[in-house]
Amino acid sequence: MNHNDFREIIDDAPETGADTNTGTAGSRQPGSADNGVPAGNAAHGAQTGSEAPRAEDVAEHESTSGTGEVTQSSASDDTDRNQDTEYEDICYICRRPEHIAGKMIRIPNNICICQDCMQKTFDSMNGSGFSMDDMMNMNMGRIPNISMINLSDLQGGLPNNQKLKKKKPKAQSEPVIDIKKIPAPHKIKASLDEYVVGQEQAKKVMSVAVYNHYKRIAADEKDGVEIEKSNMLMIGPTGCGKTYLVKTLARLLDVPLAITDATSLTEAGYIGDDIESVVSKLLAAADNDVERAEHGIIFIDEIDKIAKKRNTNQRDVSGESVQQGMLKLLEGAEVEVPVGASSKNAMVPMTMVNTKNILFICGGAFPELEEIIKERLNQEASIGFRAKLKDEYDKDEKLLSKVTVEDVRKFGMIPEFLGRLPILFTLEPLSEDTLVRILQEPKNAILKQYEKLLAMDEVKLAFDEDALRAIAHKAKEKKVGARALRAVIEEFMLDIMYEIPKDDNIGMVTITKDYVEKKGSPVITLRGCIGIGSTENPQIAASN
Repeated sequence: MNHNDFREIIDDAPETGADTNTGTAGSRQPGSADNGVPAGNAAHGAQTGSEAPRAEDVAEHESTSGTGEVTQSSASDDTDRNQDTEYEDICYICRRPEHIAGKMIRIPNNICICQDCMQKTFDSMNGSGFSMDDMMNMNMGRIPNISMINLSDLQGGLPNNQKLKKKKPKAQSEPVIDIKKIPAPHKIKASLDEYVVGQEQAKKVMSVAVYNHYKRIAADEKDGVEIEKSNMLMIGPTGCGKTYLVKTLARLLDVPLAITDATSLTEAGYIGDDIESVVSKLLAAADNDVERAEHGIIFIDEIDKIAKKRNTNQRDVSGESVQQGMLKLLEGAEVEVPVGASSKNAMVPMTMVNTKNILFICGGAFPELEEIIKERLNQEASIGFRAKLKDEYDKDEKLLSKVTVEDVRKFGMIPEFLGRLPILFTLEPLSEDTLVRILQEPKNAILKQYEKLLAMDEVKLAFDEDALRAIAHKAKEKKVGARALRAVIEEFMLDIMYEIPKDDNIGMVTITKDYVEKKGSPVITLRGCIGIGSTENPQIAASN
């Protein structure tokens, strides 16, 4: 047998759904029938991922048989086939789905191989002295230059009939993104103002970038003008609100959001999360809806942790290699991800997700970036007659706002990576005044949360102005931004929330500066009485 005739053999062979172990489907005669359906239709219906027999075929069979009945088993088989049409087989070698690679050949252990890969295998045997007749007869004797393996020895190392989820054809309906429903930048910022205090410049930049991003998706590309993506790189100290801004933005726009940590990302093949795992998280956040996931947001935090390692001779699998691997994702690429799992090794269906319209936002603290900025500014200031003092920028709290792309490149981010994050902006460190506003102004402010907790016990909670300043001052000293506010409040509220349910006479608790600084006690107001010192409530006073 000539191996060049392989495609002709495959084209005449039964469909992939036939049982290759028993070989019964291939031996059916044209005139035979199975479960009330003609043999030709049964063989067609057995193809993996195929549709149920056509209605006209069943009607023709009814007319020829004269009975006009379809057996119950045939109807149930059709139902099973319809349920299976959502997935299609993929080639185990080239990973192409059936609608691209064409008809599949099923071999033992439910492994599918496309015709191209099988043909390449046969072509590689040309000139080896191996007879194709022996191959067709499954003669596993000694074969020159060919090393055969026994699939049964792998003990489950191969996937059990892994399938790929079909992409539904896009119906001619209204677009996913309606330009008329996209909020204007000033409306997006106004919504952010209700939840985020301060960071005015950052909120303005993000509002415009998101607005342009979804306009880009809705734009018509027939004129040949393709708008580039508005991926963002935000730089700010710890606890300044980077993650909270992105979460609030995604909630206001009602789009799926995936948040991942760059510290866990490694180059493919090494221990850790591969780069494409971030798309798997987005698909899970979209309830496995591919079309909705393709219009979502991916936030990669701690992006400064994948900067190039300095002075090292080892392979940088978690630094520059990760940046290189992310280039295609940021620009737009087809990514094969598992459905309902975080690992491709899981025996689950796969689906394709296009990252072309996914908005990527990267954020990081970049702790040593200020020194790079200071060095550049000092070099510029030392030239000319108006040379400034070198220590002028040492106490500049807004030094980070003077960052340039070149500064970030010197930090260790490669130019190709920065080129795919065209929008660069910074967030300011939180001052004590801003921390005081964060305590009170947002819709879900921390103080409002504690007030609601005590209101469930029919007790009012109040804070002196000096107490708020003391809370902000203690949080500022911890140098972790707004994250410290909750820890500071929880520290002095613990005893109050423990003792209040014991005494039904307490109607109001007022937090003072002395109580926050552990120099005094809160003011307790009994129900129907005037405020008295907390020393008259020995339970709370003793605990302090």
